[in-house]
Amino acid sequence: MASKSFKGTRSSLSISSDATELQKPPIPPTVTFGRRTSSGRYVSYSRDDLDSELSSSDFMNYTVHIPPTPDNQPMDPSISQKVEEQYVSNSLFTGGFNSVTRAHLMDKVIESEANHPQMAGAKGSSCAVPGCDAKIMSDERGADILPCECDFKICRDCYIDAVKSGDGLCPGCKEPYKNTDLDEAAVDNSSRPLPLPPPATMSKMERRLSLMKSMKSGLMRSQTGDFDHNRWLFETRGTYGYGNAIWPKDGNIGNGKDDEVAEPTELMNKPWRPLTRKLKIPAAVLSPYRLLIFLRIVVLGLFLAWRVNHPNNDAIWLWGMSVVCEIWFAFSWLLDQLPKLCPINRSTDLNVLKDKFETPTLNNPTGKSDLPGIDVFVSTADPEKEPPLVTANTILSILAADFPVEKLACYVSDDGGALLTFEAMAEAASFANIWVPFCRKHNIEPRNPESYFNLKRDPYKNKVKPDFVKDRRRVKREYDEFKVRINGLPDSIRRRSDAFHAREEIKAMKLQRQNREDEPVEALKIPKATWMADGTHWPGTWLNPANEHSRGDHAGIIQVMLKPPSDEPLHGTADDRLIDLTDVDIRLPLLVYVSREKRPGYDHNKKAGAMNALVRASAIMSNGPFILNLDCDHYIYNSQAMREGMCFMMDRGGDRICYVQFPQRFEGIDPSDRYANNNTVFFDVNMRALDGLMGPVYVGTGCLFRRVALYGFDPPRSKEHHPGCCSCCFFGRNKKHSSMAHSPEENRALRMGDSDDEEMNLSLLPKRFGNSTFLIDSIPVAEFQGRPLADHPAVKNGRPPGALTIPRELLDASTVAEAISVISCWYEDKTEWGHRVGWIYGSVTEDVVTGYRMHNRGWRSVYCVTKRDAFRGTAPINLTDRLHQVLRWATGSVEIFFSRNNALLASPRMKILQRIAYLNVGIYPFTSIFLIVYCFLPALSLFSGQFIVQTLNVTFLTYLLIITVTLCLLAVLEIKWSGIELEEWWRNEQFWLIGGTSAHLAAVLQGLLKVIAGIEISFTLTSKSAGDDLDDEFADLYVVKWTSLMIPPITIMMVNLIAIAVGFSRTIYSVIPQWSRLLGGVFFSFWVLAHLYPFAKGLMGRRGRTPTIVFVWSGLMAITISLLWVAINPPSTTNQIGGSFQFP
Repeated sequence: MASKSFKGTRSSLSISSDATELQKPPIPPTVTFGRRTSSGRYVSYSRDDLDSELSSSDFMNYTVHIPPTPDNQPMDPSISQKVEEQYVSNSLFTGGFNSVTRAHLMDKVIESEANHPQMAGAKGSSCAVPGCDAKIMSDERGADILPCECDFKICRDCYIDAVKSGDGLCPGCKEPYKNTDLDEAAVDNSSRPLPLPPPATMSKMERRLSLMKSMKSGLMRSQTGDFDHNRWLFETRGTYGYGNAIWPKDGNIGNGKDDEVAEPTELMNKPWRPLTRKLKIPAAVLSPYRLLIFLRIVVLGLFLAWRVNHPNNDAIWLWGMSVVCEIWFAFSWLLDQLPKLCPINRSTDLNVLKDKFETPTLNNPTGKSDLPGIDVFVSTADPEKEPPLVTANTILSILAADFPVEKLACYVSDDGGALLTFEAMAEAASFANIWVPFCRKHNIEPRNPESYFNLKRDPYKNKVKPDFVKDRRRVKREYDEFKVRINGLPDSIRRRSDAFHAREEIKAMKLQRQNREDEPVEALKIPKATWMADGTHWPGTWLNPANEHSRGDHAGIIQVMLKPPSDEPLHGTADDRLIDLTDVDIRLPLLVYVSREKRPGYDHNKKAGAMNALVRASAIMSNGPFILNLDCDHYIYNSQAMREGMCFMMDRGGDRICYVQFPQRFEGIDPSDRYANNNTVFFDVNMRALDGLMGPVYVGTGCLFRRVALYGFDPPRSKEHHPGCCSCCFFGRNKKHSSMAHSPEENRALRMGDSDDEEMNLSLLPKRFGNSTFLIDSIPVAEFQGRPLADHPAVKNGRPPGALTIPRELLDASTVAEAISVISCWYEDKTEWGHRVGWIYGSVTEDVVTGYRMHNRGWRSVYCVTKRDAFRGTAPINLTDRLHQVLRWATGSVEIFFSRNNALLASPRMKILQRIAYLNVGIYPFTSIFLIVYCFLPALSLFSGQFIVQTLNVTFLTYLLIITVTLCLLAVLEIKWSGIELEEWWRNEQFWLIGGTSAHLAAVLQGLLKVIAGIEISFTLTSKSAGDDLDDEFADLYVVKWTSLMIPPITIMMVNLIAIAVGFSRTIYSVIPQWSRLLGGVFFSFWVLAHLYPFAKGLMGRRGRTPTIVFVWSGLMAITISLLWVAINPPSTTNQIGGSFQFP
């Protein structure tokens, strides 16, 4: 009887059926699954056997729960969960196409010692069973779990063996275990594949929702917030209430602290207080701004009409080119300017967020966080171009973020499958043991250690704790050692692999000699593998690529670096190893390393495919309702950035927000921002303006997504929200339903939130999301958890308060095995992933397309500009790298223009101004064709002696003056309401011409080649490492790396310089100088050269390094060319000003 399961307190008989009908995968049945028999053993079977050989009666098992006796008291039921999660965090899960899903138990992840109990390979006592050296079971503090009263130390595997084969007897005292309730689903999997568990009678989604429904309190008469005081007094047995002189602090009754007085909870927690506010631009600025826009539109129209009606008959070709270019420039300016008519600012109130979600209330007496969870995605692909130290610092800033630990999870996508990235993440998890509590204890900002220790301000300002100096000094020393370990990982991995390879060669040679005693020994060819710290092969990409171990051919890998934290705070102790962590929560968020499977013959879809793999894996493992996407070089600069974004999601109407986009801010940019790397005009002008429409575009990083919006669902109450008046006039309101009925398939989404929607067909979910029932069951849970609180009549589609205070579910081995299956290379076959679901495929700018699809379904986005920068990253300051970056963006825009994602094909749900903004995204690279022609016009004018107009009359000069003045006034007003500086605006104008005459032209050519000839476009990652000159922070700025993109701007500069010299010489030596034409040509030439000045400066390299002889020869060549032009085309008469000049 002692070997039975003791879980309940009364007798109960439960019958559970594990039979379920699974669907066949779109590939041959090579991934094995299993069923659990009545004896508790798993039997493997292929998916072809499910429908033919198995019936529901084959897997019926009965579990009898017997009440405890005085001699047999059960252990803490949470012990089995802790042991299971410990097993998961210590195992490396692999699997995929034509391979089984396995869990490799790792007792050592990195060379250094793992010193946190949540970390994989954490230290612990060894098993006392003879012949076993495994680590014993431990709890969240790393303390030993001893299942027997005799305190016999036993590991998990030996414990399972004792329970299953030893009649439940302890190997130490030979007495029966009092509790054997350990999940047997994940026994040692080194000999057989991990079975994927069949769904239980009630799915996880149903269990979660049923629990949430039980949280609905009867204290609220409805969702109007009306409070039933009588019922509250009865249920809480309260003695204090309204009308009394004293109200206990925090609403706690009878706590013996009568001296603590506070206000009533209802008065403190006002549900009508907004989380966000919309701050409108002052009318004194916005009204003149709009008036100037319309004035300039009228003037441009009149000017173009005048230009068309007054041709230059002496140079009709020059006039024709200029008029065509000017018409396109006016059209391009209109597309760029119209979406700026409605700029707004927003603000958040973090105090209200804390009051609503983290303050003790009637539905949440303990004050646990009621905030939804956030899954943070960090993507990296090449550790050579994206240094592991940069990625590790980003991970550390995420783990230390000011957000509930149990609600935060971090997923690192290593698309290169490199062991270097894997071990760097493990080292980061180890260092987080001291860094994260240090940040929490002393409220450190920023929480990126590299940025924090390199701050150029006083680090001791506003620090009042006496031990801060000591703690900072110790953590700084630990970080320096951490950097040394990270920088030494490449050599360490290479030396380790060489040593193990030499050992394998010696073993193979000995075995060959034993088998062939008389035959000559042949040279052995053993693949040179890459070895992990525990002495096993790395399942990902090897340093020397081999079959099934290369960048495009390796198994899927998942490693839980830090297992899920406990639900309750875990405070440190005074005797902690380095710093005093008393009263400091030392828990760390969940950290998972993911490398999706790659196989030849499958399109991996670059970054978009990696993001979709993370979406599926995270849905199964943590299922956070919100997803924060960060590049590996963008770290959290403001630890409360997630809370700022959550204010918008949890505010009234927040359920219709698909994502919150934060501005990108950069470090390491030269003070003058030569190449407009900060891009402040786009982030502070264009994005603020789009926020007044349907929201900003998605720019690829620093974006907080709503998970169900990524799944392709329509926003709630989509039938109630109609487009704006402009959109209705454009499409016709009376045609809305018919147009929706005939809309393309990609525009029709599964609506969630409309109860009367006929499109919510559950039978279509496997076709769109794949055949993972875990993934499909997680969708309604994520939708429910992402709803705002139903604390006000204006809140529709809300959830009851306190519904998310329940602990997260157990992360067991079967769950990770399911996650392995959804990141396999074949999972997306015949599904909607990449087409309607997740990140959208087919463009190098998948971010813009993904955001466009959401707006096209009717979702709104929000632009969140925080007082302290939310995120900071790096940008290429080298001219060549910057041009290649712009080339990639422009190429993606050309792809969008020639695809079904063209804004001209948008649905009626998209407002007209938002449609114009997206249309401009696809059209702006084509401006380069007209821009290059226009940049050559001044030179052609000077060479030919003609101009774009017949004469510089008063009408032309008046139009030119008005257009220029209105442009300057618009720039001044934009600077006023956006907060940027004049220099930043001018840098943006300069780089607009630099990029337009180089990268944008190449993007148009590449896009046309892809559309016409089908030539695919490939880009390499931009290196994020610093320059070779370690003494100069901006050394990379002066490095000149040649690229063909530089040819058009160089040609434009040389031609205009020569043209100025030629025109000046002709005018001086002519009988009747045409000074007006010279001034017109020279003015426009200088306009072109002024914009290209940063480009020319970048070609000169470091200041002072350009030889003087270069400038001397440049001047001599310009003079020589001008004299040659005069000799070739001499003046018509001999009466020359300044005398005649002839070659001898």
